[in-house]
Amino acid sequence: MKRVKSFNNIHPVLYLIATPIGNLGEFSPRAIEIINEMDLIAAEDTRNSSDLLHKFNIKKNFVSLREHNEVEASTKLIGEIKAGKKVAYMSDAGYPGISDPGYILTKMCVENDIAVSVISGSSAFINALVSSGLDSGHFYFHGFLSSKENEARSELETLKNKQETLCFYESPHRIKTTLKVMLDVLGNRKASLQRELTKLNEEKIYASLSELTNIDESTLKGEMVIIVEGNKSEEEFTDEDVLNKVNYFINKGMSKKDAIDVVSDIYKIRKNRIKDLVK
Repeated sequence: MKRVKSFNNIHPVLYLIATPIGNLGEFSPRAIEIINEMDLIAAEDTRNSSDLLHKFNIKKNFVSLREHNEVEASTKLIGEIKAGKKVAYMSDAGYPGISDPGYILTKMCVENDIAVSVISGSSAFINALVSSGLDSGHFYFHGFLSSKENEARSELETLKNKQETLCFYESPHRIKTTLKVMLDVLGNRKASLQRELTKLNEEKIYASLSELTNIDESTLKGEMVIIVEGNKSEEEFTDEDVLNKVNYFINKGMSKKDAIDVVSDIYKIRKNRIKDLVK
């Protein structure tokens, strides 16, 4: 067991810095303050990170830490931190370690008694999830499916019985294929496709997977997030699950009627059945 306080001056600290996913106004004052204090910045793409910091009149020494050199670069950074250097790591957009490098560096810091402190910021899948209109109380983040269709299909097969809302990332050149495979494996579920989040052309599409597969592919540009409803077939839950969900919403301040309406929509069951359980 380890118990580590980040700022007790006993343990050295690595800072993980979340960066804007589009709108630069989401780069926090604290992130800028911490970066200005650092001796060294590690980055997924040193050119992109240098351009970002240039917009805030910050000039720093950079070290490349990307997918293909993550172990070697992480080992060197551990040495720099132990030698007393102040070090931060930032990915191109969003949080390090979320569909981006950063996990190995963090793991090695934990193993070497180096505290890890996260500077909060933007996250594309969180933005998409909370605005999707789908259940955000319980969710599963998967990130990118395999670029190979058969492997992506296998991944979805392992997810199709999950009741939690499913969250995926996808790029424009694979979006149509991915949506078709999702429809084939998961069935025609509610979904939300969101693109260009926080940017001028931000768009949120609320539709079924079937409807999404029929969208003109040329209109789907930019990095995308796909939020898909979890498995709500009646065989996947019990009466106790339904009653607990109603009580959950009531405890959150919702009226009994509204709670029943919401749970009826979540589980795709008749309101009268829920009313019989709640009595």
